[in-house]
Amino acid sequence: MHHDREQCVRAVRSKDARFDGWFFTAVVTTGIYCRPSCPVVPPKPENMRFYPSAAAAQQAGFRACKRCRPDASPGSPEWNHRADVVARAMRLIADGVVDRDGVPGLAARLGYSARQVERQLLAELGAGPLALARAQRAQTARLLIETTRLPMSDVAFAAGFASIRAFNTTVREVFALSPTQLRDRTAGGRPPAGPGTLSLRLPFRAPLFPDNLFGHLAATAVPGVEEWRDGAYRRTLRLPSGHGIAALRPLPEHVACTLTLSDLRDLPIAVSRCRWMLDLDADPVAVDGQLRTDPVMAPLVDKAPGRRVPRSADGPEFAVRAVIGQQVSTAAARTHAARLVTAHGDPLDDPAGGLTHLFPAPGALARMDPAELAFPQTRRTTFTSLVTALADGAIDLGVGADRAEARARLAALPGVGPWTVESIAMRALGDPDAFIATDLGIRRAAQELGLPTTPAALTRRSAAWRPWRAYATQYLWATGTHAINRLPAE
Repeated sequence: MHHDREQCVRAVRSKDARFDGWFFTAVVTTGIYCRPSCPVVPPKPENMRFYPSAAAAQQAGFRACKRCRPDASPGSPEWNHRADVVARAMRLIADGVVDRDGVPGLAARLGYSARQVERQLLAELGAGPLALARAQRAQTARLLIETTRLPMSDVAFAAGFASIRAFNTTVREVFALSPTQLRDRTAGGRPPAGPGTLSLRLPFRAPLFPDNLFGHLAATAVPGVEEWRDGAYRRTLRLPSGHGIAALRPLPEHVACTLTLSDLRDLPIAVSRCRWMLDLDADPVAVDGQLRTDPVMAPLVDKAPGRRVPRSADGPEFAVRAVIGQQVSTAAARTHAARLVTAHGDPLDDPAGGLTHLFPAPGALARMDPAELAFPQTRRTTFTSLVTALADGAIDLGVGADRAEARARLAALPGVGPWTVESIAMRALGDPDAFIATDLGIRRAAQELGLPTTPAALTRRSAAWRPWRAYATQYLWATGTHAINRLPAE
């Protein structure tokens, strides 16, 4: 979008928040860059420069605006719904792969050479993987500086910097303030809740309809791993350097997020996974606009616009839960999953609530005796085949996975049919066009709305909703009375 200068200028002049994260505006006369909705008086068009990423603006020598804080914008929806190499790379960078494994590790995950990845990111984003990771480290550093009282040396290493010098230089270059000055600006704010606990706001593009998003997560919550408490969805997180607990509460202007982390180096990954789980980088105006072109779908969208797709913070976990949930009720699936968690999950403490375990890792489930499963033999075979493939790395369900390849490998497993494949594609892989034509709730909704009810005919009819059929699924499910469609009562 940043190549369309006229559209960018119009967005800046209108202060249209829908475009935050799509592009960044730099001002040559001040040396700063902003989000399109920055509240200051717009600069003259001839003084504007447009960049596709914060990293590109920083590389060009511009500093982040202190008023609109462009580094905290919602992410571009492009990286969530696209399945190409650039989008996969952006999702992996947000998940901390470059900081952990370097550019060679990123390239290996994508199946390309480091030079090819660098070239494609530079062509589209104006910045390579190291610069994009540096921009993320700067944002993480700001969060830690402003929301904790950690010594600056601890902040530097928790944010992923290799040295104090690199930390100080980056913060000064990006924010035009020293780390101490950044902290002094927020010294009167609320202190952190406790060691390793941070409170922050997760922005989103309006509108956001929270009922089905949080209702689905709460209604299908696995006891011990997830819960609804005090108006917030809470769950445990398995993270690269440790574990965490996220509490997410929907509010009109943002989602309030409280993170309790065993290792603060996991902060950016935890934030990224929470945003992914709640689909907060989606563009609801584009999605709903396409769905409204269908006269059957239009009334459903107008009734509650801004529905999001409830995803999973852990792709392998959701795949296991999808197999457990085959042809059983939601309550039965939760019971089966809770037994696995108690027997094979990693225990943890949760002084603020009732969470007790991390969901078992695929390796732990691959080592268990299948006789423990209260399933038919065919389901045991499916379960064992899946967890073995996940543990061996034969199937990748991470945020940077190749969706087509993952679908094909899942479908090749015994007992994994279209319902399971499309459920995993929608909620684990984040495919915005996944469609569960065989789902009973979808077929009931189709019958009620006068749509075809056979899977083949309904799939053909769903072509009008592409590429947003996962969102159409949410609107179709909402015609029913299941608990996934409403926020839990306190």
